[in-house]
Amino acid sequence: MLVAVVLFSTCGEEKQYTYNQDIAPIIHQNCVPCHREAGAAPFSLTSFKQVNRKKNTILKVTQSGYMPPWPADRNYSHFIGEKYLTQDQKQAIKLWIEQGAPEGEGSPPPVPEYSKVSRIGEPDTTIWFDSIFVPGKNKDLFLIVTLPIELREDKYIRALEFVPNKNNLVHHMNGHLLNYDPALKKSVYEGIRVMNIEVDSASYRRQFDSLMLYHDDKSYPDRIHSAINYLPGVEASIYPEGIGGFTMSRKAMLVANDMHFGPTPKGKWDHSHLNIFYSDDPPKRPVRETMLGTNGVSKIEPPLVIPPNTIREFHTSQYVDQDISVLTVNPHMHLLGKSFKAYAIDPAGDTIRLIHIPKWDFRWQYFYTFKTMVKIPEGSVIHVEAVYDNTANNPDNPYDPPQLVKERTDRGGEGMRTTDEMLQFIITWLPYQEGDENTSLEYSGD
Repeated sequence: MLVAVVLFSTCGEEKQYTYNQDIAPIIHQNCVPCHREAGAAPFSLTSFKQVNRKKNTILKVTQSGYMPPWPADRNYSHFIGEKYLTQDQKQAIKLWIEQGAPEGEGSPPPVPEYSKVSRIGEPDTTIWFDSIFVPGKNKDLFLIVTLPIELREDKYIRALEFVPNKNNLVHHMNGHLLNYDPALKKSVYEGIRVMNIEVDSASYRRQFDSLMLYHDDKSYPDRIHSAINYLPGVEASIYPEGIGGFTMSRKAMLVANDMHFGPTPKGKWDHSHLNIFYSDDPPKRPVRETMLGTNGVSKIEPPLVIPPNTIREFHTSQYVDQDISVLTVNPHMHLLGKSFKAYAIDPAGDTIRLIHIPKWDFRWQYFYTFKTMVKIPEGSVIHVEAVYDNTANNPDNPYDPPQLVKERTDRGGEGMRTTDEMLQFIITWLPYQEGDENTSLEYSGD
């Protein structure tokens, strides 16, 4: 028997929706986290006036499912912080607008409070990068950018968060942390802060030396590889106490190697910042990271070459040599991406679902954290299936008419151009411990 959900009162009259009573709670929960002052979105939706002004846009993007942005298929696997509207919520927005979008009596619930500098909580320390001017030449810009860090004492770090400024010019940033021995490094503020990596080898060597990344005696500091990474739409991963984290020396340097600014037709300034979240305790279970595909541990088959006017599927896979607990996954493709699926096949032949993105969107590339850890037993094989659309029907295709596009790892940092392609699947994991499957990864702000 089919039961229809009808939004009518018991008297047979259509329910009358108001902003204050019905719509504000929906907007506050699903839109305001980004659409607020200092949020990631280009405009705020924290008042009736702002929402009313954008009501037609809101109607269009919510009914189509374009907003709130959540590319992962919720019927395939589930993650923390899923952004979606129920059918009842979509219908409520639609009827409210059709009824003239009334404000209603009384007052709406208070707008949730958010940090003005962070998207995941209130950081203990915020440090700003130097301002960088990105020329309006419609070309990719690749830089090494350093951020000196000096604290009163060594600190245990819960998480690092990179936040680009409002212009959203940063395509990606891969950050390594250098931990100096204070006895061997007089000052972390010496050296240049920015260098262009698209230069000849002699200039590259000279500029790199000018960064002054070594100890004063030219010895190497300790390095934490990929202490922080950023992609469009990414929110930093922060795990419950005892999971992840590392120690930061009181004299340290974050090296964004590399920081990639996407093409822009108009010159703009970028002034991004780093948020640091401390921990009271040393890290008990430091996380590990494995990257499949481009620049990773597994080969892409066939080679990532996409001829014009074609839709092609590519695969990559990796054998799992120990029991592992997966915390977070991050799929990555560029503008020709069409769909992405990752899963593991265990030794018994059963499928362990990881993530499915049926409609790839370059603008939203989350680090997807599972609600509880996902065990992948030793002997399993992780598989990735990715489809690319290099036809004129792809609205994000950077070329008109379509041209040959491929992976360009032979060109150093320039191989990461937005108009080239990549296929990566990054897995954050821990060696398995009994009971990990039941361990919540929800961060409560403790």
